[in-house]
Amino acid sequence: MLEFPNPPIENVAGSDSSGKEQEIILLNNKEWLYVKKRYSLTPRECQIAKLICRGQRNGNIAKFLHISPGTVKTHTRNIYRKARVKSKIAMLLRFVTDAKIISTQFDQTHFSPISD
Repeated sequence: MLEFPNPPIENVAGSDSSGKEQEIILLNNKEWLYVKKRYSLTPRECQIAKLICRGQRNGNIAKFLHISPGTVKTHTRNIYRKARVKSKIAMLLRFVTDAKIISTQFDQTHFSPISD
């Protein structure tokens, strides 16, 4: 399994007590699985979408995955088409919004309040 590189963080996420930067995780694995199924993303498109959502640029993604920047651009264009968006930020917002909605619905349907 590939370990994704941490994006450079410029004091956006804050730091913990040891002074190390904290990484912000917007979607967990279950939410990514939902996004992958919802938009029919291929495994490579999902990898690229995750890296984009972590703030990586096309050149860095290409180096990390050992593919050309043009291939990253093609996959990104296919993700945009499937998600019906026109930019990286729109893609990120669409994925986060959809994943959070489904997570909320799942939590509500599987929550059984204790009755007296």
